[in-house]
Amino acid sequence: MYQVSIERHFDAAHYLRDYQGKCENLHGHRYVVVARVKASKLNEIGLAFDFTVLKKNLDDILDRFDHTCLNDAPPFDKINPSAENIASTIYNELKPKLTETPASLDCIEVFESPDSWVSYRPE
Repeated sequence: MYQVSIERHFDAAHYLRDYQGKCENLHGHRYVVVARVKASKLNEIGLAFDFTVLKKNLDDILDRFDHTCLNDAPPFDKINPSAENIASTIYNELKPKLTETPASLDCIEVFESPDSWVSYRPE
């Protein structure tokens, strides 16, 4: 099994509704997002999955969050923009973009800081 991973980032502000602490206040992050796909074999030129295709698909999702207040952007206008919800949202939006490819989405990681992150992979 091959695992192909890319890392992208976006800058955004957010606040956590009903949180009892500093994160209830508006603040910002440079979010780092890692997308990992897996493929069982290589194509005719020796690639498990094209990095460029994965980057474009992920960028299409992240672009709408970049330089926003996440609380104003769907679906985070209805659900808290926690790292957990960001990771599952990205996963659920990226997965259908890969259905016609030989790879499958393994997981999404969202870093709020270099030492705080969430990994999401459905069971």
